[in-house]
Order: sequence, then structure tokens, then C-alpha cells
Amino acid sequence: MECPFCKARDARVVDSRETDGGKTIRRRRVCQVCGRRFTTYEKAEPVVRLTVIKKDGSRVPYDRSKVLAGLKKACYKRAVSDEQLEELVDRFEERLLGRFDREVPSQYIGQELAEELKKLDGVAYVRFASVYREFRDVGEFITEAREVMEHRAQSSSGQKKLFES
Repeated sequence: MECPFCKARDARVVDSRETDGGKTIRRRRVCQVCGRRFTTYEKAEPVVRLTVIKKDGSRVPYDRSKVLAGLKKACYKRAVSDEQLEELVDRFEERLLGRFDREVPSQYIGQELAEELKKLDGVAYVRFASVYREFRDVGEFITEAREVMEHRAQSSSGQKKLFES
């Protein structure tokens, strides 16, 4: 491990602890050259060996970071935390791995993520859907936004009836 201070490659581990519910190991290290201490984190990389079949027929490896980046763009300046997005992708990947062995169509990925976003944040959903479904004009965008508003109104009206009785 390279020391972040002097760049020497001679560091000794002085303490190790599990964090994040056992998913990560935190290690305190001391550089044998400059004597300074620093912390490193080890996390097992998930082995997801899926290939995504794109709309044009090309195939690319599944990349969790691309999925998260797309969701973060959709949630820009929305009240959605990174933790919520990580949990959303965790749930999605569980279903994905349960349903597909080697190849998954990109349309499935977009559709599933859009449905998850719809539950989380309506504005983020419409943003994501506009890219995933390739809206061709403002009318399609408005139609989708109206559907989200109607769905929210129906959901909330059911809640009100429950509490009014």
C-alpha cells in the first residue's frame, strides 16, 4: 500500500475493524518510512458478470457505476440521497441477478429503474423516463408528467379517506 504522504510502498497494518455491517474492512496503517498513519478501506467487488444488450444490438458489460450515474442525473437537485439510490440499485440488482444469467436487454434495465424511481420521486422519474423512453417532443413529456400527477393524486386521495373515516 502506497503512503499518501511520502509515496513509499512500505506501510504496516496496525489495526483492522469491520464496518458497514461487515461489508467493509477499515485498516489503520503506519508508513515505515515517514511514520505517519493513514486509513484504508477494503470492500469486495460484487461479481456481476452480465452483458447488456443495447438497442442497437451491441453488447457491453453491465456497469453499476453507469446505472448510478444515470440515476444521479435524474435526481439532480431533488431530495433523494445517495444512500437511497444505492439501496434502489441494490434491490434492482437482486431482481436482475435472479432473473438473468448472462445477458439482459437494456430496455429491461431502463424500465425497472424507471418504476423504482417513480416510487421514490416523480420529477426524477419523468427526467429519467424522458431519456430512457426517448421522448420526441414536449407533448410526450407533458403526457408522462400528467400520468405521474394523476397517480400521486389517486394514491394520496386513498390515504385521506383512510384517515377521514
